[in-house]
Amino acid sequence: MRRILAIAAFLFAALAAADASAASARELQRDSDLVLERLYEAKPSTRNLLARAAGVLVFPGIYKGGLGLGAEYGEGVLREKGAVTGYYRVVTGSVGLQLGVQKRAQVIAFMDAAALRRFKNSKGWEAGVDGSIVVADVGAGAQADTRSLNQPIIAFILDEQGLMYNVTLEGSKISRIRK
Repeated sequence: MRRILAIAAFLFAALAAADASAASARELQRDSDLVLERLYEAKPSTRNLLARAAGVLVFPGIYKGGLGLGAEYGEGVLREKGAVTGYYRVVTGSVGLQLGVQKRAQVIAFMDAAALRRFKNSKGWEAGVDGSIVVADVGAGAQADTRSLNQPIIAFILDEQGLMYNVTLEGSKISRIRK
């Protein structure tokens, strides 16, 4: 039990450190631009898809760490018609077999205006509870699955090497923050 409490304390301290070193609004906007360019470079068809979205939530850096207990933290920007309309934080906790540290970027496209409205009106939106997110399967050399691209909320996950696959966003809690 002591070991679990020590691990939990470590993870919460790591999240607090991430919060303390949170990026400024200008840095978040710049970094989100870079993430979108990486996505467009990896899959050019995503440029047209995101241009049709009611809103696009970009998290340039989500940090995940785990040693039995896991935690994720990241900050991002919401863009509507290209303009930044808000800043958000994502936090996730998990229990299970896990070990290591990872950084990834995440782009969530609200293809449906009603889905975007529900997201913006929430006090803390939880993926899988307040809205289902389909992680687009855009495997190497393949076009994104047409069925997944017709969903109201679509996510694209990128790591330092490119697009990531088989990632779940269930349980991620996203809340608005002030910058």
